[in-house]
Amino acid sequence: MVMYSYDRQTVLAFHLTHQTKISSQHLVDTTSHTTSKLFKMSSGKVKAGALWGKNKDDLTKQLAELKTELGQLRIQKVASSGSKLNRIHDIRKSIARVLTVINAKQRAQLRLFYKNKKYAPLDLRPKQTRAIRRRLSPEEKSRVLEKTKKRTVHFPQRKFAIKVR
Repeated sequence: MVMYSYDRQTVLAFHLTHQTKISSQHLVDTTSHTTSKLFKMSSGKVKAGALWGKNKDDLTKQLAELKTELGQLRIQKVASSGSKLNRIHDIRKSIARVLTVINAKQRAQLRLFYKNKKYAPLDLRPKQTRAIRRRLSPEEKSRVLEKTKKRTVHFPQRKFAIKVR
């Protein structure tokens, strides 16, 4: 979303001539029910591939822009006919994509943090099946009692030799 910069007098003159309400977030014309000329819509859908390269600040900024644009479109939809329904759909899906990337990156950071810790949060542990989760761990499986160790040392597997004639 791109906001054009105008001086205060130009904006006030515009609103006086068009009888619009001045809003801090967006400028909406209440008489003709269209977005003012000062507001420019962003173009196209957001591609998930492009989002992965961005950092968290850029993603949150883009999310805020998409949300304000969605608000604009909803105002337009109420004011006029449903011509903007497809655009609203695209913006909602774009918001979902941005949120998905933000959450995935956050989870990846948490996985790195808990990588070598003894305990990890339940939602970061592997899901698997109930039976697999209750199995003994490899360390627990390989443990041997002291008595068993002594028995194997003192009484090893016997080797038999067969004499052939």
